[in-house]
Amino acid sequence: MNNYTVLEAGEGKHIKAWMTGVDFGANTIQQLLKAARLSCVPSYVAAMPDAHLGYGSTVGSVIPTRDAVIPAAVGVDIGCGMIYQPLDIHREDLPTDLGELRAALEKAIPNGGPGVAGSWGLYTPTRVRTVWMRKFDAEYADIVKKYPGAYSQFAMVQLGTLGTGNHFVELTTNAQDEVGILIHSGSRGLGNRIGSFFIRAARQYCDELNITLPSHDLAFLERGTELFDDYIKAVDFAQRYAWENRMLMVQAAYETLFNFVDPVLGIGRGCLIHCHHNYLAEEVHHGEKLFITRKGAVKVDVGDRGIIPGSMGARTYIVEGLGSEDSFCSCSHGAGRKMSRTEAKKNFTVADHAAATRGVECDKTEGTLDETPGAYKDIEAVMAAQSDLVTPLYSVKQFLCVKGKSEGHRWDKKKIEEAV
Repeated sequence: MNNYTVLEAGEGKHIKAWMTGVDFGANTIQQLLKAARLSCVPSYVAAMPDAHLGYGSTVGSVIPTRDAVIPAAVGVDIGCGMIYQPLDIHREDLPTDLGELRAALEKAIPNGGPGVAGSWGLYTPTRVRTVWMRKFDAEYADIVKKYPGAYSQFAMVQLGTLGTGNHFVELTTNAQDEVGILIHSGSRGLGNRIGSFFIRAARQYCDELNITLPSHDLAFLERGTELFDDYIKAVDFAQRYAWENRMLMVQAAYETLFNFVDPVLGIGRGCLIHCHHNYLAEEVHHGEKLFITRKGAVKVDVGDRGIIPGSMGARTYIVEGLGSEDSFCSCSHGAGRKMSRTEAKKNFTVADHAAATRGVECDKTEGTLDETPGAYKDIEAVMAAQSDLVTPLYSVKQFLCVKGKSEGHRWDKKKIEEAV
């Protein structure tokens, strides 16, 4: 049984929206309709149950394009995603008072931002430098030599760091009380500069060719152009950077835990689960090779494992894909926001935030109030809405959460609505 609702966009285009039991909002639907009307979109876009307004395009959307790519749909946190490392220890093996452990994780994994804040600064670990030099340095030099606007001075010193906003490092337990490491992060300043540069380039490209767009944010680059080829290479580079970024953080968290566990016990590791949820890939769907932009969506072909977090006070689901072609083999990337960061700070108090995160060792001040659980949709409702897309294997619940704070980070709903 299919759970989606069809929303007509006109001219033979439509949206398949997994919205049963969850609130999308009129502005979110309007943003989705504009994406569906693009000339390079074959017939429809898919909207996951966590869909909400986003910069460029809707967070929680899956946009197929034929012989074209939309840089603003991919966005600036290229390769953002999740990683989960199950461990062979139990909650009882860690201290009852977790304050010292949270402080140790915050020291081992720089967090916050933007800019130099939350970076390694002058003392980048040898392991990070080695990964950068072996896998990224020469290729990035080639990219920025051709496109200086894509340069980030923090590219190396932000590798292996968390960032801000909804990015986090968590320690979790499953039904057997076994501990796991859960991390959400992306490509940091490097991805931001690459994404921002090519978003501007796409807008200029469409302006010069007088291409009519339903939204300026949906400017695209077409196959056969030099910009198209270079963007494909640059976005692949940023996605690989984001992948290594999460791998380095998992290793840092794993090593930090050794200082809090009986040395005789040791810490074994289970099978790693790792996935992007903000990225571009070329795939075959409905018998046609297309570019698939998942902005806040996870690829879940038959048997694929995915990670769907709720909020800093809710469960995270580990799922297996059912391979739905209707959703382009995709599912939600989380619960999805139901209110902007500004609205969350107006609607909730620090006391509300502390109550909503009871039992979780985390920051409970105004600095993370915009991430309070009440600002997000109900993860149980989101999971119910996509029961035809994934099978939940098990869930985990955080008992410790680290979030990077930034006074400069805002999810400006008014600005987005003006763009829509």
